[in-house]
Amino acid sequence: QVQLVASGGGLVQAGGSLRLSCAASGRTSSVYAMGWFRQAPGKEREFVAGMSWSGGRTAYADSVKGRFTSSRDNAKNLAYLQMNSLKPEDTAIYYCAASRSTNVVTARNRYDYWGQGTQVTVSS
Repeated sequence: QVQLVASGGGLVQAGGSLRLSCAASGRTSSVYAMGWFRQAPGKEREFVAGMSWSGGRTAYADSVKGRFTSSRDNAKNLAYLQMNSLKPEDTAIYYCAASRSTNVVTARNRYDYWGQGTQVTVSS
């Protein structure tokens, strides 16, 4: 089993920045790709960003391209999501997820482990 704990959420004004962190523990040697999803009230959970085991390959939702950057530190079992130029529509609970796939994963059902989520609220 792998446990994921997301942190770093909060309240920020539009145009501001936040950095989310995801700490992995447990059988992390079996985990490869990492991803970030978000879920706004009344909406489906959606893909935000994903990265391969090395972090060398990434993918982003069109809505966050150029504003969000994902990265990871495998030595510390940490993943990050740097969010800049935040907009009110970015308000959601953000979840980190881990997949046994070696490559970038964008499909929600291909992730094997999920963190508990961290709230991000962007005020206008």
